[in-house]
Parts: sequence; structure tokens; C-alpha cells
Amino acid sequence: MNLLHVCASNKPIDQSTSKQLAAAFFVRLAESNKDINVTNMDLYNNPPPFLGNDAYRCFWNPILQPGYIPTASEKNAAGYALAQTKVFEEADVLVLTMPLWNCGMPAIMKAWLDQVLVPGVVFKYEAGSIIPLHHITRAILLASSSDIVREGDPQDQLTPQLTAILNSVGIQNFSIAWADGQHPSHLDAEDRKATAIEAAQELADEVVEEA
Repeated sequence: MNLLHVCASNKPIDQSTSKQLAAAFFVRLAESNKDINVTNMDLYNNPPPFLGNDAYRCFWNPILQPGYIPTASEKNAAGYALAQTKVFEEADVLVLTMPLWNCGMPAIMKAWLDQVLVPGVVFKYEAGSIIPLHHITRAILLASSSDIVREGDPQDQLTPQLTAILNSVGIQNFSIAWADGQHPSHLDAEDRKATAIEAAQELADEVVEEA
């Protein structure tokens, strides 16, 4: 089994609750002694460019205009996306680590998703339906937030957006371990983190079972 871990937190681990969840997840995974290959992608070490018109045309124009041949400039602009999709296509499980920023995902994560989830590579259209070309069967979100976020809370635009994005490319098995209420003003912040760490470890156990 191949697992792709994409991290969008630029804090050191002792200051990043989402990274601490990820550490608990991967330690539990390593303890299993299963044959699971992990590829780590730190977006702040390899930042994605925003998807521009040339890269967009490289992937979408052949869909919208059958027979279209991308220009050299368009192919060059698609370089980052093509490199990332190769890693994405090799994965069976996708793990996303990030904080909740301004009610949603960090812009650097959205930029990466825009670069990777492109037609003709990750999915194709057939008879009006989207057919996945990847092998990912499961996605896991390891998240943190300063505020307490309850299910259906309007300040959580991360969960519905990510659910919709993943569903659009055929990934419907989506699980979450979330440490909310991490601002020091919340007296139970450590308890909330401990609960989320347990949830992350349980998700690791599930991945091991599936492997």
C-alpha cells in the first residue's frame, strides 16, 4: 500500500497541533510493521504555484476542444502539476494535514489541489460521467483549529469544501481527526487534543487493517 501525506502547516511540530496528530498517526502506522510506503509532501518546502491560464488550457482545452494540442508554453506551465500527479497516481491512501484558517483550508493546500486534480490525468469524462484514473480509495484529514468547531458549524468551510472536492474525483471514503478548541483560552484544549490524537491513531489502525 502506498500512502501520500500532504502537509500544509508551516509551524514546527511543538507549535502545530495538526502536525502532532500526523505524528501520532504515522507512529501508530509504523508500529504495525505492515508493508506501507509513505511519501511525505511538505507544501512549504515545495510550494505549488497558483493554477494559471496556460496550465489550465493544457489540461482542459483537449477536453473542451477534442484534438487540441497544447502549446509549448502551456506544457511548460503544467510542469508542477504533472510532477505532482505522478505522486498522486501512485497513492492508495491520501492523508492531508492542515489547520483551519479563516474558516477554510490554507491557500497553499487549495493551490496544490487545483494543480493535482486535473482532467486527462487524475480523471476523465466518459458518457457525461467522471471516471477516476487514480487508485486512491481513502482520504484522511488531520486538522486543528483554535476555536471549538461543531458539526455543521458555519465557520467550518473546510469539511464541506474538501468533501466536495474529493467526491468530484471519486474519493468518497473520507475520515477526519480534528483537534478543535486549541486556543489557550479553552481550558480543555489538552483534553481535546488527546481525544483527536486517539482518533488519529484509530484511523491508522483502520488503514493497517485495509492494507
